[in-house]
Amino acid sequence: MYPIFSAFLLSLSSLSGTLAYQWPKSFLSSINPLIGSAGPEPNLSGGMIPSVAPPFGSTRWVAQNQESYVSATPFNYTESYMNNGTIHGFMGTRQPAIWMGESAWAAVVPGISSGSDGDILTGFEERAMPKIAGTEKFGVGLYSVELVIPESGGSTVEVLMSASSRVGHLQFTFKQGSESQFQPYIFLPTTRPSTIFHNPNTFEITYPNGTVQISPSTSEICGSNTEMQDFILAPNSIKDAASHFTGWYCATFDTSFNDTGYGITVGSGDSTMRTERAESGSGEELGAYARFQFPSNGTESNSMTVNVRIATSLISADQARYHLNADSENKIGSFNIQDTQSNTENAWAEKVGRFHVETDGSSESEEKLAVFMTGVFHAMQYPYEVHEPIPTTPNSQQYYSAYDNTIHEGESYSGYSIWDTYRAEWALLILLAPERIPGMIRSMLQDFEEGGWLPMWKNMIETNIMVGTHADSLLAEAVLKGFGAGSAEENGIQTTFTTDELTTMWKAAWKDASVPPVGDSNVVYSDREEDVDYEVRAGLSTFFEQYSAGYGWVANDIHSESVSRTLDYAYDDHAVALLSTLIPVEIVQGNTPNLDEIAAGFYNSSSANTNYNVTSLLNDRSLANPWTVWNDTASAPALVTGGEDVKGFVQARQQNGDWAATTDGFTEGDRWVYSFAFVHDVAELVERRGGNESFVKSLNEFYDGGWVDFTNEPAHHTPYLYALAGAASYTQERVREIAKSNYNNTPNGLSGNEDCGQMSAWYVFSAMGFYPVNPVSGVYVVGSPFFSSLNVSIPVPPFIPPSHPSITSNSFYNSTTNSYDLRILAPGAESKPYVKNLKVNGRVIGDKEEPLISHEEIRFGGLIEFEMSDKAERWGGGRGAWTEITSDARRSPGAAFNDQSRSSIVSVEHVTSPK
Repeated sequence: MYPIFSAFLLSLSSLSGTLAYQWPKSFLSSINPLIGSAGPEPNLSGGMIPSVAPPFGSTRWVAQNQESYVSATPFNYTESYMNNGTIHGFMGTRQPAIWMGESAWAAVVPGISSGSDGDILTGFEERAMPKIAGTEKFGVGLYSVELVIPESGGSTVEVLMSASSRVGHLQFTFKQGSESQFQPYIFLPTTRPSTIFHNPNTFEITYPNGTVQISPSTSEICGSNTEMQDFILAPNSIKDAASHFTGWYCATFDTSFNDTGYGITVGSGDSTMRTERAESGSGEELGAYARFQFPSNGTESNSMTVNVRIATSLISADQARYHLNADSENKIGSFNIQDTQSNTENAWAEKVGRFHVETDGSSESEEKLAVFMTGVFHAMQYPYEVHEPIPTTPNSQQYYSAYDNTIHEGESYSGYSIWDTYRAEWALLILLAPERIPGMIRSMLQDFEEGGWLPMWKNMIETNIMVGTHADSLLAEAVLKGFGAGSAEENGIQTTFTTDELTTMWKAAWKDASVPPVGDSNVVYSDREEDVDYEVRAGLSTFFEQYSAGYGWVANDIHSESVSRTLDYAYDDHAVALLSTLIPVEIVQGNTPNLDEIAAGFYNSSSANTNYNVTSLLNDRSLANPWTVWNDTASAPALVTGGEDVKGFVQARQQNGDWAATTDGFTEGDRWVYSFAFVHDVAELVERRGGNESFVKSLNEFYDGGWVDFTNEPAHHTPYLYALAGAASYTQERVREIAKSNYNNTPNGLSGNEDCGQMSAWYVFSAMGFYPVNPVSGVYVVGSPFFSSLNVSIPVPPFIPPSHPSITSNSFYNSTTNSYDLRILAPGAESKPYVKNLKVNGRVIGDKEEPLISHEEIRFGGLIEFEMSDKAERWGGGRGAWTEITSDARRSPGAAFNDQSRSSIVSVEHVTSPK
């Protein structure tokens, strides 16, 4: 047993906020919230904001320097902002990503007016307040800045901002300038002109409705707005229900405004109508304000401080008010902002403090450490909570569903960018936030029950953005890693989901795999197409109708992104096949309608066979269909690597089987990157490209020829493919190159959109030295660790009972932290990128063994020992020192699902396309 690293650590029940241990906060200072908050245009921006909120917070509070809508976040860091930027208010946002819309926001804006009834500045541009140089500070639990309020006689306001999951806390210290007639106010914009994005590049201004209610006797202002910018993408079958969506806020002040004034505003700029002492209002461009007065007794610098706590809800104003009171009862809702800050920092320490990293102390290593810790910070923000405590039973949760316009009991989350996050973000959540996984899965199952399908890209409602039904992968990976039916063994893994929940899970996944969407024969289902129903696996009916002719592709002349869909559906079939072996057999057998019909069509059989096996069907389909869009005769010149052309590429096909243009059919990529998109059948891919040597050459051409685009997710697994073709040293090089060129410790520190944690999850896994190429394989491909020493305290999952052997007889279990200690040693890794030798829990991974680590080897902690080198070594094949996979790469169809050995990632038996 290795020595357990010392630290006084905390176990946080993140759902209840109850603290059991105090995790170290030292590494919080390594987080740079500005990373990924800048970029020359939306596609080359990280799309992140330097917000304050706890992990998975329902609303994130941020200084607002621009309007938020699809393609623009409420904060964007630029050089001009750094030098002489202005802030227009402080926003509680629910916009999960730069290419998604805003919903049910709240905002607070300080100001100063002339006299006790002066103008209230309501328009976004007129609210601009210049920053005082050197005063702005960004932290995970507290943001602060000092602002000049224009045309106020030199008055300023110092702002502190923190937040819990559902309550923002802002402290404004107003300092009166040289003219005594100016008095402070706080404005709460409630509805605004909302910018709606229509694909491909049309913007429309709409005017959501809202309400305001002011209670001067209790120093409270509450309101609502109906803004949901992505409503235009809601599937037709739930659009009516979603049209009733409303968000609420309730703000309380520690300073009375009953005597000093308050009121309602309608409109903005010169057209603003202001009604003093009005206590309620409704309509468009609506706002409310509270006035205050500086002390008149000549106290020091004539300043005053006002604290505002503002809660949000998707249920009601009363529910928002409950959040204010509940936070107070939990001692994180006092008007002492340091209490809120401390609680939020403790919540982040429970995630970030689980890592203890030692470096060589160089500036380059410290930059990597900042990117790494910020990566954990980014990844643990999504999906975010939309459930809220039930006031009568606070330990129980409820949520409003825009899928059926109903309030339900249970947990619910939004911000599911699944096409992105199934690749590595979900695996990181399973590892670092297992307490969240059951609720996140139940949220997806509830979406299925309320809307009819599992989510693809959920932003309050389904948006049909991206392709594939990768929720199938999330379910399969979670169940594979323990979140399932449990074990019958004494002291074994406990049940996570009930029989009814597992039945719903299987029904939902099988529906994805077997039921085409509405209008599948004629609806294009293009990116952000409006006025259509659920997209799910658009083109699935083509498979069914054309199997007799040997077709298994999405037709390019019917549907958009046809190649990407064909390949993604194959992977999803692979995931559902795995899930079918993990769900109790009686559930699968009793809830797989139309199996015989679908199987008979796939196998082109007219027999009355009623004994088709769903696992075999989905497995065979996953290994046959993707190769129907592989064109062995397609080629590209080897401009960089020289010699023979690179042969074999994916290519779109028309419904009649003809090849389409080589540029058709792709989602955020091209034929180069999608020709590597066979993560569940890598061995066959290597063979199709002519074997290991030729395959490695094609990867080199992909990278060195300028075809790689790491700003988009389809490229994320590609550097690890070298290692699966006997050329691990190339993986080690490419991983380091990618990390250096796409990540850094600046506002421009992400080369592409964060996409709800996926960009950061790639970095976090890669820095640890391994990556989940095939997420449902249960294994990781070894890369090149970034740090000399990294320890991570893995939380004990909720399905592990106290009597489980991983706790009672595991030297890696840490009773102080109730965690499993995983220690990764790689002395000199900062300057030595190559792996010379590797041991995992004492198991030596030899030069000619596949460079893989199973999830089983690390899930309960462990010791990974790298010997690093400054030159390419023969380990893992080096530059291609071995050209044959030494393990049994040709496995029976069921073996990949029943045997979690290390070769399962490489290949399962390849079957030919049905004829």
